[in-house]
Amino acid sequence: MAKQDEIKKKLKTLIFEKIDFSRELPDEEIKDIIDKLIIEESKRQRIDLEERKRLRQELFYSIRKLDILQELVDDTSVTEIMINGPSEIFIEKNGRVSRYEMKFESAQKLEDVIQQMVAECNRTVNEAAPIVDARLGNGSRVNIVLSPVALNGPIITIRKFPDNPIMMKDLIAFGTLTEETGGFLAKLVQAKYNIFISGGTGSGKTTFLNALSYYIPQEERIITIEDNAELQIRNIPNIVKMETRNVNVEGCKEITIRDLIKTSLRMRPDRIIVGEVRGGEAIDMMQCLNTGHDGSMSTGHANSPADMLRRLETMVLMGMDLPVSAIRQQIASGIDIIIHLGRLRDKSRKVLQIAEIRGYENGEISVLPLYSFEEEGEDRDGKIVGKLVKKGELEYVEKLKTAGIRL
Repeated sequence: MAKQDEIKKKLKTLIFEKIDFSRELPDEEIKDIIDKLIIEESKRQRIDLEERKRLRQELFYSIRKLDILQELVDDTSVTEIMINGPSEIFIEKNGRVSRYEMKFESAQKLEDVIQQMVAECNRTVNEAAPIVDARLGNGSRVNIVLSPVALNGPIITIRKFPDNPIMMKDLIAFGTLTEETGGFLAKLVQAKYNIFISGGTGSGKTTFLNALSYYIPQEERIITIEDNAELQIRNIPNIVKMETRNVNVEGCKEITIRDLIKTSLRMRPDRIIVGEVRGGEAIDMMQCLNTGHDGSMSTGHANSPADMLRRLETMVLMGMDLPVSAIRQQIASGIDIIIHLGRLRDKSRKVLQIAEIRGYENGEISVLPLYSFEEEGEDRDGKIVGKLVKKGELEYVEKLKTAGIRL
């Protein structure tokens, strides 16, 4: 391996000597230079065909792509990439986390890759602003943390999304929910129920939101608001996509989720979809839900529907100082349905509960479970066996009646 690294380092130096930096070279010209130098080097020392192919790819990736990360980014079976400094890389495949055998040649090379990532989406990260969220060209979400915040070197976490969006039928096939509950939720989306999706990290909130959005009627005008554009809504012709912007050294003003929600109200939306509510924007989201924008949807981090409601109260208080009773009334009248997702011990993602918000009673938000996941055991492979069991009937059916939809 040491010999291969030595050959690669030598060839890389020769390639940079051959490249004309005074003009923009197409990828094919770079590949031609790499091929010629590999052929010349193979005359001096034996390099078999497989090794030539590997060298060609690694050299090209290190010059024009994301170096050793490019192969992982292109691998559709890898769902998460975690870089803890130049020599510590972990990947998630099929729900399992393992160590990746390759490493960056230096900390400087890793930092060069980071700057390449953030430049592509017009973001900035440095010691003065060491934390940034960005995205790759394929839509993957990237979080970057640099020194002095990160103590063991530059930290990158890449969450990948499938090229083709996962549809509800796929989630049913995966066992995330049943065909009955999938059809039930489809009708609620069509009837413009306000839906909030809760769950922990990696539980599949964005994927589920994307699948639900497929049932929005195509004639509607949709506005999506995200920190980083991740949603892949492709069935709506009249769609406006907006994402936040960080403040940068060039003097560009920060544009927050709150700013985007406020401006979206002047854009004649039928529905507003907020990728995730994390802070004071919760008050703006609640006001949207209570001012005629039925059918809007969002997601948030929580351990249960009840926890999500408590977190929303806290987030509303971050945005505006209001009495708790007023906040609870806003939430109770704004949200119709909460769908709670979870990632079980066998790494499968499931809908754990679908609950209806029935209103505000005796100082509390009234929540009624409609479906709950009940575990029945494990199969021979250790996979959890269970199903969503119906617990109650939907009480608020006026929107269904207005839309002419029957359950």
